[in-house]
Amino acid sequence: MKAIVLSNPGDASVLEYKEVATPTVKPGWSLVKIKGFGINRSEIFTRNGWSPSVKLPRILGIEGVGEIAETSDPTRLPQGQKVASIMGGMGRVFDGSYAEYALLPNKHIYPVSTRLDWADFAAIPETYFTAYGSLLNLKLNENETLLIRGATSGVGVAAVKLAKAMVPSIKVTGTTRNLAKTDDLKQAGFDDVIEDKDNQLQTNGQHFDKILELVGSLTLNDSMSMVNEGGILCTTGELGGIWNIKDFSPIGVIPSGAYLTVFSSGSVTEEKFNAMLKVIDDHNVNVAPTKTFDLEHTGAAQAFLDSKGSFGKVVVLP
Repeated sequence: MKAIVLSNPGDASVLEYKEVATPTVKPGWSLVKIKGFGINRSEIFTRNGWSPSVKLPRILGIEGVGEIAETSDPTRLPQGQKVASIMGGMGRVFDGSYAEYALLPNKHIYPVSTRLDWADFAAIPETYFTAYGSLLNLKLNENETLLIRGATSGVGVAAVKLAKAMVPSIKVTGTTRNLAKTDDLKQAGFDDVIEDKDNQLQTNGQHFDKILELVGSLTLNDSMSMVNEGGILCTTGELGGIWNIKDFSPIGVIPSGAYLTVFSSGSVTEEKFNAMLKVIDDHNVNVAPTKTFDLEHTGAAQAFLDSKGSFGKVVVLP
């Protein structure tokens, strides 16, 4: 099979398009014919050498959609079944979706039923489930205000679409370091856009009921200062590339009566994943990716996502 192999850290050019052996099915694992996968910043971090736990060479890819090619569980995962998979060590502990086929643990393969085409379906798993799980943690209510920090990211765009579907009366503000993207953000569904300048939001004292923090530890202290009493901030992403907050002081950072929580897509289950798909189907949420590439040009897909002009979700269709 053809695959994208990372043997040494570096820029997008180090991703090798090459022929490798197709994995052999073993007990508890099934072979998925990959029909599409999304590009994620965590994979770019790994390519850069920022994931020391990932042993190279490795086929990256923490998510993917496709069909069961060979199965070790014909009852739950019959041959030809449409499936999705996220996380669980995929693309990190074992080879992932940057390939024509992936051998995956059955417990992390989720059978689905959806009318979406492969490009749209490929844009969903990691990005939309991360947004969906984060929004559930925020416990959205009617007529609340929601701030999404890191709004131009794939998760940011997914979150505004899902929030509007789940709670139509919610008012959603997005942040960007580049105000030239304002029209794109408003077209995606944001009601308002504010500038993130030198990791400080230009809000003029504005506060919010709920905040989805996608930039991460780099800006969490600043975001937390804008949570209303009784409000919630959910920190999910690490777009800022900073994993820890030095000398973090909860009493000094978390406003009295506000709440701080986190979301990890490692909490995905088959039931939760299909519940998210139902929201998308029931509300006709537009999940189309911003840009698509073929497998040979996966490096170009990563480079595009990592560029200043990127917006929304990027997918590869093998």
